Amino acid sequence: MSHLAADSSLPHRPHSAGRATHKAQNPRDWSGLNAPDILARYRPGHAAPMNVLEVLLKLFNERHTARMKTVSHKTRQERADFLRRFFRDLQRRAGFKTLPDPRNLGQKHIQAMVQIWREDKLKPATIQTYLSFLRGLAKWLGKNGFVRSPAHYGLEIDEYQRHEAAERDKSWSAQGVDVEALIDKVCVYDPYVGASLRLIRAFGLRRKESVMLRPNECIVPFESTGLAESEKLADRYVWIRQGAKNGRQRFVPLSTPQRVAAIEYAQSVVWGTEAHMGDPANDLKRNLRRFDYVLDKFGITARELGITAHGLRHEALIDEFVACSGQQPPVRGGGILAPEVEAAARRAVARLAGHERQRASNAYCGKLARRARSCPPTGDPDIDTSDET
Repeated sequence: MSHLAADSSLPHRPHSAGRATHKAQNPRDWSGLNAPDILARYRPGHAAPMNVLEVLLKLFNERHTARMKTVSHKTRQERADFLRRFFRDLQRRAGFKTLPDPRNLGQKHIQAMVQIWREDKLKPATIQTYLSFLRGLAKWLGKNGFVRSPAHYGLEIDEYQRHEAAERDKSWSAQGVDVEALIDKVCVYDPYVGASLRLIRAFGLRRKESVMLRPNECIVPFESTGLAESEKLADRYVWIRQGAKNGRQRFVPLSTPQRVAAIEYAQSVVWGTEAHMGDPANDLKRNLRRFDYVLDKFGITARELGITAHGLRHEALIDEFVACSGQQPPVRGGGILAPEVEAAARRAVARLAGHERQRASNAYCGKLARRARSCPPTGDPDIDTSDET
C-alpha cells in the first residue's frame, strides 16, 4: 500500500478557517517522501489552510531563501509568526470570507494586506521584511517572482525604501555623555553589565554578543583564525561567535590597550574559563532583561539621556573609521577622502561590525561624501557612490 493510501490523517472534507488547527505536523510518516509528495497529501479544498501552512513551515522554514544554509532560530520564529498572522488577518482584517490555501495565495490577497499595512503606518523596514517573508513562502512553492515589487502594490517610495545610511551621529559622545565615567558607574552597580558595556565600547559588539561572550574561552592565537598572514594585526584575537547575527562569527584583534583592558576586566568579573558575561545564576533571557534594567536605571535610554547600548556600538565603529582613515566619517561632517582610503576604512568598519557587505558601514558612518568629478571611482561594487537625495 502506498504512503498516500495508508495516510489516515488525510482530510476528506473541507474545513472552515475557524476549525483549522495550527499544530505542527508530525513527520513520522514522511520517511522517503519528498516535499511535493508530502504536500500532495493535503489537497487544496480539503485540507485546512492553516494546517497546510504548518506543513510548509515544517518542511522549509529553517532554510535561507537565497543561500544554501539554515537561518537562525530567531528568523524562523519571526517568519512563522508573520505567516500565521498574515493568513489569519486575511479574514479578520482584510475581509476575505474564505481563507485561501497557501498554494492558492493570489495577488488580491497581498494587495489587500499591503493596504492594511499602509493604514497601520508600518515602517519601511517592516514592510520590506514582510514582503521578504512572503517571497520566501512563494519560493517554497516554486513561485519565484510571484511577490512583486512594493511599487506594484501601490506603495510610495518613502513607504518602503529603507533609510540605511546614518543621518545623525548616535554615539554616546555625540550626545554629550562622558562615556568612560558612565560605564564606570555601571560597573560599580553591576559588574556583569558594566563589563558588557566595556566590551561593546571596545569591540563594537551587539547587546546579545556582549552578554554571551566567554572572555576566557574566546581568546585565540592568530594562527587559529584562518586569516591570511597579510591581515595579521595582533598575536591574539577575540573570537565572536555566540549571539552573532545570522551565525556570522568573526575575529577581532587585541590590537589596542582599550580592547585588552576590556577583556581583562571581563575576565576578572566571571568565574571559570567557560563562564559568559551574564550572571551565572540566570539564564540568557533573564540576563538580557537584567542588562536592560540596569541601563534604564542609569538613564541609558533614548527617552532620558538620548542614548542606547546600540549607540555605544556606533561609538566603537566610528572610532574604527577614524583610526583607519585619520578623519571623521560623513555622519560627523568629515570631508572627502581618497577613494582607496575611504574604501579601506569602510571595510574595516563592516568587518568589525560583523557584516558581509561593505556598504553596511553606511548605517554607522553615513554615506560617502560627494566627490569632485576629477576623483576617479573606486571600482568597488560594495560602496554606494550615488549622491544623497
